Amino acid sequence: MKTIAIILIVLGIAGLIYSGFSYTKKEKVLDVGPLEVQAEKEKTISWPTIVPALVLAGGVVLLLTGRKKGA
Repeated sequence: MKTIAIILIVLGIAGLIYSGFSYTKKEKVLDVGPLEVQAEKEKTISWPTIVPALVLAGGVVLLLTGRKKGA
């Protein structure tokens, strides 16, 4: 449980620091017979701030409750 709690805490902190990520995707713009034109488009994926905050809080709670049971 301690390992899962630490992983959640690290993911929560990383999620708060990086609010999303972007990547480049090639898409067909024109496809006429043997002629094909592609364009690179940048896509962005972002998440609300509450999600990593909840993951961080869950990791902290899991870590604290794990310590109380072990003591």
